[in-house]
Amino acid sequence: MNIALVIQAFDARLGGAEHWTCQFARLLHAAGHRLHVVAKSFGPEADELDVVRHPLPAISNRFHLAQAAAEVVAGLKVDIVHDMGLGWACDVFQPHGGARRASFDQNLLLMPSWLRPLKRCVAPLLPRYRQFAQIERRQYARRPTRLIALSQMVARHFREHYRVDEQQIRIVYNGVDLQRFTPELKSQYREATRATLGLKPDDVLVLIVAHNFALKGVPTLIRAAGRLKAAGTPIKVGVVGSKSHGAYQQMAQRHGVAEEVLFLGPIADPRPYYAAADIYAQPTFYDPCSLVVLEALACGLPVITSQFNGAGELITPGVEGSILMDPADDATLAAHIGDLLDADRQAMGQAARQLAEQHSLDQNLREMLAVYEECLAERGGATRHSRAA
Repeated sequence: MNIALVIQAFDARLGGAEHWTCQFARLLHAAGHRLHVVAKSFGPEADELDVVRHPLPAISNRFHLAQAAAEVVAGLKVDIVHDMGLGWACDVFQPHGGARRASFDQNLLLMPSWLRPLKRCVAPLLPRYRQFAQIERRQYARRPTRLIALSQMVARHFREHYRVDEQQIRIVYNGVDLQRFTPELKSQYREATRATLGLKPDDVLVLIVAHNFALKGVPTLIRAAGRLKAAGTPIKVGVVGSKSHGAYQQMAQRHGVAEEVLFLGPIADPRPYYAAADIYAQPTFYDPCSLVVLEALACGLPVITSQFNGAGELITPGVEGSILMDPADDATLAAHIGDLLDADRQAMGQAARQLAEQHSLDQNLREMLAVYEECLAERGGATRHSRAA
């Protein structure tokens, strides 16, 4: 197939949707498909995969950028156009950020309750949100052939917020690289990494990998660590991510865990830290389907996450980890961690790996190609260009 991928930046170094798209492009390329990429900027993967580049203009207005993408797509002679959330001219629409309105509602929970109504009233007047609203009207009015939801949660949000017909939605969970993320990393990295972190053999390290600390629940994890220390069961917390952690260090100080919470900064390769950890915790306020949770499971770590993480739908409480109902509830998070301190974490880690193996990159590719085939079958196999003509 000739496949066009549409994304603002085709560059795995930016993480998130960009990382997934470049990884997915590698799979498509290896399977023999011809790739076109419509993007504003391109990373080294564009040369590596010999993609046909269709550059977008360097404009900051999101709506105008989406319009430019639609104009480029209109001239492409390809079989499938797969948009990652940038615009609306596509056959397959896969917004990696999930449902924007649901994400907005969840982000409001990070604000003081008295400020939330004001934010809700003011946001539609701000240029950024007005651009998002313009784009959304196009995205959900001109329905693509298929809408990809990264989880049941996101599919529900598509129906509730945008009245998307359930027949258009296909749920495709993210896939994880089972060769790159594996329990065998422990033998390679665990001892040396724990020594670098100053951990004792019996220290329990709870890991979180995040860039947006507030949204992913770092404050809840810090407070939970404080509760556990006060109860006489201290843990170590490793926070991998953002450089801007001064306020969170102060929070750790206030909760008496300044020495227990280790801020490790941005890390190019998180695998040594998965190997060093005993538990992975991400009490997120919103995550369509967290890749890092899948990576942690693949590395054989029991996982605690919230019901607002689509990846959490895959976890059976008590088998591979546990689910937090309220991402701000540090008391319950502390209890979940406490339960894992006494649990057979080795058995849970084995179950976690088995769960991850059901969500491999190859499985992800098969499910996406099946969606492509559905789109082609509905229009009799014609290319988008010949159909438009």
